[in-house]
Amino acid sequence: MSADKQTEERLRSLQEHLHKEIPLLDGIIADFKTLDRITRRVGFFDKEQSHTFRMPWWPLISVLGTYSSGKSAFINYLLDYRLQATGNQAVDDKFTVVCYTNDKNVRVLPGLSLDADPRFPLYKISQAIDTVAAGEGRHIDNYLQLKTCPSEALRGRILIDSPGFDADAQRASTLQITDHIIDLSDLVLVFFDARHPEAGSMTRTLEHLVRNTISRGDASKFLFVLNQMDNTAREDNPEEVFAAWQRALSQHGLTAGCCFGIYNPDLAVPIEDEAVRAHLERRREEGYRTITGRMDQVGVERAYRIVGMLRDSAVTLEQEIVPELERFALQWRKATLVLDALVFGSLLLLLAALTVWPGYLDGQAVNGSIKKLFDQNRYVLIAVVGVVVLAAGYLHHRLRRRAAAWVMRRRLARITDPIAKANYTRAYHKNSCWYRSIFFRRPTGWSRRNRRR
Repeated sequence: MSADKQTEERLRSLQEHLHKEIPLLDGIIADFKTLDRITRRVGFFDKEQSHTFRMPWWPLISVLGTYSSGKSAFINYLLDYRLQATGNQAVDDKFTVVCYTNDKNVRVLPGLSLDADPRFPLYKISQAIDTVAAGEGRHIDNYLQLKTCPSEALRGRILIDSPGFDADAQRASTLQITDHIIDLSDLVLVFFDARHPEAGSMTRTLEHLVRNTISRGDASKFLFVLNQMDNTAREDNPEEVFAAWQRALSQHGLTAGCCFGIYNPDLAVPIEDEAVRAHLERRREEGYRTITGRMDQVGVERAYRIVGMLRDSAVTLEQEIVPELERFALQWRKATLVLDALVFGSLLLLLAALTVWPGYLDGQAVNGSIKKLFDQNRYVLIAVVGVVVLAAGYLHHRLRRRAAAWVMRRRLARITDPIAKANYTRAYHKNSCWYRSIFFRRPTGWSRRNRRR
């Protein structure tokens, strides 16, 4: 399948999924296609590129935490579907990406399906894995798996269930990959076990997930959850357990933030004291309501970001890419004219030096012979003029190619991003191809109609 057909197929698949899960964004694909066509016409995109591939379309919600903190049980309760295996010990050793499907059956797919599909936030994550664990990108199935689930709670969003950090023999690598997932996430739920709120085994996890969060500009997307609060009912003061957990967080820099205490009512231990049960239920309901409310909110925020990305991409094309191509065309024209003047001027001076100055053309015999030859056979004159024009045209195109290459090197030296450099290289070549006049000011494909669109 050709590159343009593959891109069209991806966009068609994306539109179908949006129609099923996020109808609010269904119609915006047509606007992205229009922007893609214009960007390709100016030469900035190739057939495989699209503005729709530049960011995830589905909001990503990550569920992180230590083993036995009830992450998987929380996901099962949230989805009202027994999807993830649960237990007091580490159950999964991979990141599990969970998304919606119309099929009634759950399907488990290898991590490669996430790496190759631009609809998912983890598109090309194998490259990120390679940066933290050299050579491990090709073993992406050891780190990731995809599960599809028919739960309506998944419609329009993607969940990630992490492996228990403290149970992972390669915890350092797992935490580094987690950083990449956190950067991509719209909402991060960090789970801790109420049975071990101050466990020493959590020290490294706390430092990584809490201390590193404080200085982030998007720290508000983190929610810290003390799960399995039903186990504190046997304590003299359950609130003291919650307070001890908050103190553990504050020791690592988190003095304020969104902290919740919840438990799974389907798996809760019996609570005999009615007052304690009522208190814990009230705390659980408030926590779940806030958490699910934030999960709904990130879907709306993601939709606004996508609309904003469309606007920003159009503005970038009009105010950055097109002006850069216009500056390139101006410098290319000046460099070409300077080279033409130098080379053709030198040739004329050389011709004068070889003919007029020595007096070769002073004699009437020579002039007469040349004039007689042209008068007797005009085809000779046409042939000579044709050869001169072709030679001059060939030389001019060689000079403009050299000028374009020189200007291109200078302008590309200012660009550090490799993708942007490749795109500008493509655009420079298209706007300096053999049939483009050096006197064209507008980039190719940038018509008034396209600008209005």
